[in-house]
Amino acid sequence: MSSATLPADVSVVDVVLPHEVSAVADARRRLAGYLKRARVAENARDDAQLVLSELLSNAIRYAPALPTGDVRAAWWVDKAGIHLEVTDGRGETEPQRITDAHPESVGGRGLAIVDILASNWGVRTADTQRTVYAVLPS
Repeated sequence: MSSATLPADVSVVDVVLPHEVSAVADARRRLAGYLKRARVAENARDDAQLVLSELLSNAIRYAPALPTGDVRAAWWVDKAGIHLEVTDGRGETEPQRITDAHPESVGGRGLAIVDILASNWGVRTADTQRTVYAVLPS
């Protein structure tokens, strides 16, 4: 479910961030505060921060900024769990599930971590943007 189709009683945080590495720490802090106020268990908060870090890092590293020059993150909690979304300017490659990362490769494990921690994750694309979303147990 996208944040645009949520019931009115669900509190969605939608954050515009600079398309730079420093945005990851800022987003993690904001998410942690939101989840603490929502009384989400500490281990679930930690998992959500890790997944958000992976999604944002990938967006900043592998995709261009949105036409406005930034990247967006959104999150909310509902009956299904903790929802995370990161929207970028849609690069040339699409995020994919990694089934067998080479032991000596430097990268390629971030989405494998997302795959383990999330009950569901995927990608929605449009002409000038891409949203990678994940749902984690709360």
